[in-house]
Amino acid sequence: MQANGAVGAGAADPASAAGSGSPSCLTAHNGETSAGDIAHSNGLNSSNGLPGASSAEQPGLRKKKRLSQAEEDVIRLIGQHLTGLGLDQTVDLLMQESGCRLEHPSATKFRNHVMEGEWDKAENDLNELKSLVHSPHAIMACRPAAGVSVSENSSASCPTADVIRRMKFLLLQQKYLEYLEDGKVLEALQVLRCELTPLKYNTERIHVLSGYLMCSHAEDLRAKAEWEGKGTASRSKLLDKLQTYLPPSVMLPPRRLQTLLRQAVELQRDRCLYHNTKLDNNLDSVSLLIDHVCSRKQFPCFTQQVLTEHCNEVWFCKFSNDGTKLATGSKDTTVIIWQVDPDTYQLKLLKTLEGHAYGVSYLAWSPDDNYLVACGPDDCSELWLWNVQTGELRTKMSQSHEDSLTSVAWNPDGKRFVTGGQRGQFYQCDLDGNLLDSWEGVRVQCLWCLSDGKTVLASDTHQRIRGYNFEDLTDRNIVQEDHPIMSFTISRNGRLALLNVATQGVHLWDLQDRVLVRKYQGVTQGFYTIHSCFGGHNEDFIASGSEDHKVYVWHKRSELPIAELTGHTRTVNCVSWNPQIPSLMASASDDGTVRIWGPAPYVDNQEFEGMQ
Repeated sequence: MQANGAVGAGAADPASAAGSGSPSCLTAHNGETSAGDIAHSNGLNSSNGLPGASSAEQPGLRKKKRLSQAEEDVIRLIGQHLTGLGLDQTVDLLMQESGCRLEHPSATKFRNHVMEGEWDKAENDLNELKSLVHSPHAIMACRPAAGVSVSENSSASCPTADVIRRMKFLLLQQKYLEYLEDGKVLEALQVLRCELTPLKYNTERIHVLSGYLMCSHAEDLRAKAEWEGKGTASRSKLLDKLQTYLPPSVMLPPRRLQTLLRQAVELQRDRCLYHNTKLDNNLDSVSLLIDHVCSRKQFPCFTQQVLTEHCNEVWFCKFSNDGTKLATGSKDTTVIIWQVDPDTYQLKLLKTLEGHAYGVSYLAWSPDDNYLVACGPDDCSELWLWNVQTGELRTKMSQSHEDSLTSVAWNPDGKRFVTGGQRGQFYQCDLDGNLLDSWEGVRVQCLWCLSDGKTVLASDTHQRIRGYNFEDLTDRNIVQEDHPIMSFTISRNGRLALLNVATQGVHLWDLQDRVLVRKYQGVTQGFYTIHSCFGGHNEDFIASGSEDHKVYVWHKRSELPIAELTGHTRTVNCVSWNPQIPSLMASASDDGTVRIWGPAPYVDNQEFEGMQ
């Protein structure tokens, strides 16, 4: 590249530059030129055109800054975006004034032929593109084996020949389908036999394509081939696939600017500590003019309600799977079912379930929310299975007075549950309390059924979580801690386990890789049983009670709390995040209250604008 005035008019000709395989920016002209100087920027007034006069001596001309690679890329991205908006004249002027080109001329010709359905010409264009395919920047589907010498002139050792073959296959496949849609069966058969098959590529796909000959009409063909049909839509998709074989210096990836902007928005959302709304990939839903920031006022950090109907310590709380109800269990021997108002998110008392003589320390909703199982503390040998709709007790189960049934978990089929305690009982039962299976000698602290319907996770007195398979009667160690595991819960996808560990706090484990991912700081955890939870959209957040009377909230990726919620006056035993309403959370405490947490009552409009 040279400064303005040093390049002759002939050198600025895109066609001559194209044949030489020059970079996408032909000259160094850029936007320092005023509108009146456009003619000069195109190289029409050069030192060759004015003998004896250098560019520095010519009045009104300024030396142009050389465009960096990043500046060239930005110009091309803008040009591609404007082309998509139909502003072709603007793009022509941008390319002319900057001295850049949007894409290689051979690529432009190839694009036009594909979009016009001129398949023979598009196939010939591949010969021109062949020399441009072999580039480290091409996203090629095949690569030479490691350690193999690659020669550009050897189609046997160079991947270029195979890449061209793949591109040709995609072209011919579109040509074949369009012939079939037009009812030109003989022409389609000719393409299949004489053009596609000789390529000796993807024979399995060729067998599938041959089956489309039996389609009775165009709609049948489009449905079976999962194809949009002849026209702009399918040809645009074809171009998107073909582009992956070409380096971006030759043809830009489709909608590249939108992709970069979307990635930037997603990154900002990922880094936003309080982002707790559904991700929308549509760029129209955000402002690109300001950074994405969510206000803490939209996060469930503020007390919405204090429920005081229990008359003793509240040991457990849990929202139903559909988010419409909250169940709370207390030392006062009752379970209260609360209804969540779908509009105001206020809770009101729906039912009180009584008769749990030892108090209620654990609750579990059935997958369909029709039933609720209640367990008591260590000295309780009974388990209650309630019909939530009617408020009637369906089953009161006790295998032995020596039992301690302190934990329960539902099988995903909703027809069975497992229960156990620290005295060595571990049972699988049906809805009537009938014993289906048992596992001897397992001192259970907490239970969870995985989505496979076979595996039960159980934390025990050996400071570990083991997996038990009731079908083949096998068990294996999954998590090993150095201190007692007081409780644990599993993420919706079954990948992560959240543990409350005595004297240590809250730990996050990856069950698949069987590694400790993170230790969360701040919480006070002794030997009380405290229950934490995942929550928010995509379960990006973690919340836990604490013996210092607070609720702690963390972003899953950050060890430090993003919120410490105060209001309770004694140990917070349990936190539950509404699975359907990400801005609603409940906490249960020894102070006898249940607190409902939500966003700040009032948020001004200006703050809303920055929270997209």
